Parts: sequence; C-alpha cells; structure tokens
Amino acid sequence: MDQANPLPTYRREMRAGLRDIAPIVVAAIPIGLLFGAVAAAKGMSTLEVMLMSALVFAGGAQFAAIETWIHPAPIATLAFATLLINARHVLMGASLTPKIRMSRVQTFLGFFFLTDEAWALSERRAMERPVTGAYWFVMAVVLWANWTLSSTLGAVLGLFLGDPERIGADFAFTALFIGLVAGFGRSRVTLVTVAVSAGVAALVHLFIGAPWHVASGALAGIAAAYLAAPKEARS
Repeated sequence: MDQANPLPTYRREMRAGLRDIAPIVVAAIPIGLLFGAVAAAKGMSTLEVMLMSALVFAGGAQFAAIETWIHPAPIATLAFATLLINARHVLMGASLTPKIRMSRVQTFLGFFFLTDEAWALSERRAMERPVTGAYWFVMAVVLWANWTLSSTLGAVLGLFLGDPERIGADFAFTALFIGLVAGFGRSRVTLVTVAVSAGVAALVHLFIGAPWHVASGALAGIAAAYLAAPKEARS
C-alpha cells in the first residue's frame, strides 16, 4: 500500500479504469441501441442479439455482419469479412502485451475484451506506468457489459419501433465511421487508401452484391496502402 494514498493499489487501479472508461461507455450506449434495433429489424431475436454482442463483442464486425445479413447466412463469407475487419487486433495485442502486468493466462483471457478504445486508453496509461490487471479488467469488462446490455435493449426497443431505416437511424454508424476516417489525416497514403477501398466496395456492391463488397473493399484498401506507401516504408 502506498503511504501517500491509503487505498490499496488494486483499488486505485480499478478506480482509474472506471474513470478512464466512463466517457466511452456513455458514447457507446446509443451505438449499442442502434445495433440492437437494426439487428432486430433484420429478423434476429433479442436472445440472438444478446449472445452475438456478448460472444463476438466487436461493433464494427457486428455491423458489417448485419449489413450483409441474408437468409441463409453466408457463414464462410461473414467469417472472412470479420477476420479482415478485426485483423488489426493482432498488431494491437502485440503492441500492448509488453506493457501489461498480467500472467500469460490472464493476458489471453483479458484480450478477449480488447477493443480500439481499451487499447488506446491502455497505451496512453502505459506512457506513465505499467497497465495492471485490475485496471485492464475493470475497464474492459465494463465496456463489454455496457455494449451487451445496450444492444440487447436496442433489440427490445426495435421490436416496437420497427425498421430504423424509416427514420434514417441505420446511417448513424456509417456516419460515425466517416467521422473516424476523416480524423485520420489527409496524407496521400490515407486519401488513396480510403478512395480505393470505397470505390471498389461500391462497385462490387453494385455489380455483385452483398456481402462480397466488405471483403473486396478491405483487400483493395490494404493493397492500395501498400502500393501508395513510400518505398523505404515497404522495405
């Protein structure tokens, strides 16, 4: 226990995790509600929405899956698209692992809850001190519970509200991603990557249809980023 602070270390770390994740939890609630409503409009039951959010816990991949949802569901295609969307987690995990004070088993368990937000907050905290298990699990599990509960509530409300497309709510997550992309900067590589990925996805959706446009746009963006990068960055 730190004599300057009477609280035990683990309790201080838990409080720090709750403090840091609180603003993100509030911002994630309307997105979770929207996902639940859109999923319900696609024909998923409330239980299915709850299980998907609890077991998959990947907002971008879940929205992509719902966007391309048809009957019967193309399992292989959905799995491939999800793999591409979440491939960044490999790099995020590799970056964060040396900075976390957890056993290997705890790390494997803890990284189930890995999200962009949890990674960014942990990287910021690691600039000042190692990231403890108490900090990570409180922050990550609270965000997981918030996403699961808000999306489940959204599914319940969606059963009464009907199709979100009637009021344009289905575009909210797309608008969020546009805002995120706009914040990446205006470098040549970024502009080329976004333009090529969007163009290919639009063309594939127009001429072939869902769900192939998701994987096609992702692969085209990866190839464009590699080709547009300076030669020294590729070597």
